[in-house]
Amino acid sequence: MVFSSPVFLFLFLTAVYILYRVIPGITAKNVLLLIFSIFFYAYGEPKAVILMIISILMNYGFGLAMSGTNKYRRPVLAVSVTANLLMLGIFKYAGFSAEMINYIPGVNVPVPDIALPIGISFYTFQAMSYVIDAYKDPNYIQRNPYKVALYISFFPQLVAGPIVKYYDFAHQIDHRITTPEMTAQGIRRFITGLSKKLLIANTMAAAADYVYGLEAAELSLPLAWLGAIAYLFQIYFDFSGYSDMAIGLGKMFGFDFRENFNYPYISQSMTEFWRRWHISVSTWFKEYLYIPLGGNRKGKVRTAFNKLAVFFCTGLWHGASLNFIVWGLINGGFMMVESYKLINTDKWYRPFRHIYAVFVTLIAFVFFRAETLSDACTFIGKMFSFGTISSGEQTAMFMQQLSPLFIITLCLAVVFSMPVWQTLGKKIRSKELIAYGEAGSYVISLVLLAMCIITLSSSSYNPFIYFRF
Repeated sequence: MVFSSPVFLFLFLTAVYILYRVIPGITAKNVLLLIFSIFFYAYGEPKAVILMIISILMNYGFGLAMSGTNKYRRPVLAVSVTANLLMLGIFKYAGFSAEMINYIPGVNVPVPDIALPIGISFYTFQAMSYVIDAYKDPNYIQRNPYKVALYISFFPQLVAGPIVKYYDFAHQIDHRITTPEMTAQGIRRFITGLSKKLLIANTMAAAADYVYGLEAAELSLPLAWLGAIAYLFQIYFDFSGYSDMAIGLGKMFGFDFRENFNYPYISQSMTEFWRRWHISVSTWFKEYLYIPLGGNRKGKVRTAFNKLAVFFCTGLWHGASLNFIVWGLINGGFMMVESYKLINTDKWYRPFRHIYAVFVTLIAFVFFRAETLSDACTFIGKMFSFGTISSGEQTAMFMQQLSPLFIITLCLAVVFSMPVWQTLGKKIRSKELIAYGEAGSYVISLVLLAMCIITLSSSSYNPFIYFRF
């Protein structure tokens, strides 16, 4: 079940919200959310829900083992991390590992064909967050299993994030309120995310999928740039749209999730980009991997190693493919170079800083999108095949993609990838204008919702990109 589907919008969400408002008491509300969350996951992954329940029970047990000041707490932590990574490794990386081993001369191991459960990367990291936080502070140990289950399985962020760390969630399980203002803000935020996905990301996806689906001989320089730019905006509006919907849904049920995207395409360095892009994952790796490895406290060489290790893992977390590893190392490599001031964007003219960050991101995302390393290198080669002349057929293919809808949507994507409304809001001093603007935002939301419903009625299924991970 996906957020941008009629089943979710008109049946699931309507039912769970009405029941949530009717049922009294925070305990009953939590049980209701847990039941609906498990149903939400089981609707699309009926077999994989068993794996998620095993993960919940396993990590609940590890959390209980953190009780007291006994000497076994650290070994329990090591076992819990190993067990979670082993579960993730079997279902996500077994086939990839076998393929890598088969590159060794004379080795030919069977490649297992294991279906990847949706959301396993996200809920596994949340489960690990619970155990690690319980290790750091025994006050976070949860003795009620259904509360651990609610944290790990809560449907708004279950299958594609944002990753919510346990210490941000724990207090809200039993202490939260749902006001009409929060509900209205949550609905508006949800509609914003839905619009990003259906009205912008899906339009960009049509062009990106078309270009990336071409054979190398059919690809031209203009087509390659068109596909790369379309994907640049597709992945941002797709994933930030899902995060907006998750944050909005959380507000509707009284939960406050941290922001996951902060206009990353206005960044002026790759270091800044990763403070703005997929914040929940980058902070998870920072807190639970980079800092335990030593962070930047053990010299420049160790710091460089730690950063590359984190971005290697970040890339691998996104998918079992060399492409994702290369994508991660490109990002980590540029951040390392920036930290040593080998690329010092502080001394550059501001527009050049922005162009540099967007350019590196654009090229890196080619590896993220392409099927293989070879495809990515071929694609990038076409992007820089200056001096070649497009054939008449290639020109026709390029012009075919430049439909009025694509051009208008691309312009909107550029504008709304920047903090337009925030900038305008800061310049408004009149309380009356602020009130009118607030009311106007809800009117705009209703219009966008109507457009989304019309789009849903006429479009085919288009899952979120991060469902792959």
